[in-house]
Amino acid sequence: MAKRKEFVMNKKSSGRRSRRSHSPAFKAKVALAALREDKTMAELCKEFELHPTQINDWKRQLLDGAADVFGSAAREEPVDLAPLHAKIGQLALENDFLESALTKAGLLSAKR
Repeated sequence: MAKRKEFVMNKKSSGRRSRRSHSPAFKAKVALAALREDKTMAELCKEFELHPTQINDWKRQLLDGAADVFGSAAREEPVDLAPLHAKIGQLALENDFLESALTKAGLLSAKR
């Protein structure tokens, strides 16, 4: 049974193959295999059908971005809670006003 390829390849009408687009998961798989160094570069090139330069580029990109996984680059800015608390107070005041107005009009039962 043939291995399923993890990239998309389209043939042009001229018979030439267009550029392949690889998924991020495939790139990570190749880069991690290159980092493990349990196979030679030639073996990786044959296994993944890639040029050595491409594998080295993905390996370098993985190493350059690895610090961001643990670093502070992806931290979200703190949310300003003051406007949210003000809105909650406003809505609570409106609810109290409407509750008392509807109770006086007899449209809302006193039990709640």
